[in-house]
Amino acid sequence: MKDAIEMLHDVLARQRAACLASPWPELKQRVRDLKALRQALSRYQDRLVTAMNDDFGRRSSFECRTLDVMFPALQIDHALANLQRWMKPQRRRTDLLFRTNTAKVVYQPKGVVGVIAAWNFPIVEAVGPMIMALAAGNRVMIKMSEFSPRSTAVLCEMLGELFPQEQVAVFGGGVEVAQAFAALPFDHIVFTGSPAVGREIMRAASANLTPVTLELGGKSPAIVAQSADVTAAARSIAHGKAFNAGQACVAPDYALVPRARIDEFVNAARDAFQHMYPAPVNDPEYTSIASDRHATRVNELLADAIAKGATVTPCGTGDGWRVVPMQIVTGVTADMRIMQEELFNPILPVVACDSLDESIQAITARPRPLALYYYGTDVGEIKRLEREVHAGGMTINDWAWHVFQSDLPFGGTGNSGTGSWRGPEGFRALSHGKAVLSMKRWFPIGLFRPPYGTRLQRLVSWLFLGKPDPALCIPCPHAALADGAATPDINRESA
Repeated sequence: MKDAIEMLHDVLARQRAACLASPWPELKQRVRDLKALRQALSRYQDRLVTAMNDDFGRRSSFECRTLDVMFPALQIDHALANLQRWMKPQRRRTDLLFRTNTAKVVYQPKGVVGVIAAWNFPIVEAVGPMIMALAAGNRVMIKMSEFSPRSTAVLCEMLGELFPQEQVAVFGGGVEVAQAFAALPFDHIVFTGSPAVGREIMRAASANLTPVTLELGGKSPAIVAQSADVTAAARSIAHGKAFNAGQACVAPDYALVPRARIDEFVNAARDAFQHMYPAPVNDPEYTSIASDRHATRVNELLADAIAKGATVTPCGTGDGWRVVPMQIVTGVTADMRIMQEELFNPILPVVACDSLDESIQAITARPRPLALYYYGTDVGEIKRLEREVHAGGMTINDWAWHVFQSDLPFGGTGNSGTGSWRGPEGFRALSHGKAVLSMKRWFPIGLFRPPYGTRLQRLVSWLFLGKPDPALCIPCPHAALADGAATPDINRESA
């Protein structure tokens, strides 16, 4: 353990030295690195898919390949198409007082970026932030989850072929290594995981004043409005709950459905799941729960709900342990654990809500979610949700597809996170926007220097501020001093 922690410090020192030696990687180098990474993702795709399947016990190969391998490849394509424009200094206007001078923002690499990835999508949550960090010209250290040892080994091999450790380094290890990693004086940290661990990451980073990007999840609601096609909404939400067996930070956590249409929704969702997975227990494309600990929690959540009066509708046959088909829960009350905790599994609570006002009240009574889903056609309701309800992102009439758009930011707000590591917002988050003002030699900057109180200075003040209100004016103490008065004793208490 000591050797592993010493290795972290050693690699960070070497990456910092590399930053000093080459503080501004040119466009050609960044493009070359990103293209090499894209080619490696293509070559290693089968090995990465196999590693993720082995870490889970059983994980859909299609979902592994699509989200964890293809999505980063598409992110690279987007970065390559936009990198030159992102890197270009951005012209800004000077204030009227400084007109004729020039102002710009230069996007400078921050230095060394630490990436802490979660276990549920181990490759995309490591490689995705790394892509943007490299695009921004940074060095990267990656801490993988202890629950993803095989994925860590393959990723370490792949990236080791492309980059020296002075540029990109990958680490495994358990909690102690993760704590030591978060405590390193990085120039930025990107973390994906739970709000509880996110608080610990932020606390550790604060000791070094390290800025953080946190993607934390939360209870992402799905609103089925009165105007919705209930069957289509149920099909979409069922897919969201079945994808990776609900072990996704943007999975629909619970559905808000008009009371009179709950039975229709439940039947449609159950039918949709059974159409996708007729025999989930034997289907290699249906992902299992990642660990015994998580499987135990699924059973505890369902038992708690049943004990408090809920009805559970199983949507298929599992193995009684880690293969868990979607479980639809009705008769839900606020005191049930399924309404108090982020689920991160295929349990789907259905809550009766007969109006948008009710839905908004139910959502805003909880911490801000990472995602918000609306099913319906009412433009007025959509605008209200866009403006009134805080969420990291939003998809209308489906689930999570906003997460797959490389030009959109991906991140949370409040309890669901802060900042974004993707798109132009991600490039800027992992760069320092340095303000640069170029002053003309002949510019009369002396106007702003002492001695103060000249007629021209007063004229400029009046021009921009107007004349002060005489009723609010107070005597200036400096005027009394100028007339020969004694210096006031500011430490003496008044009588």
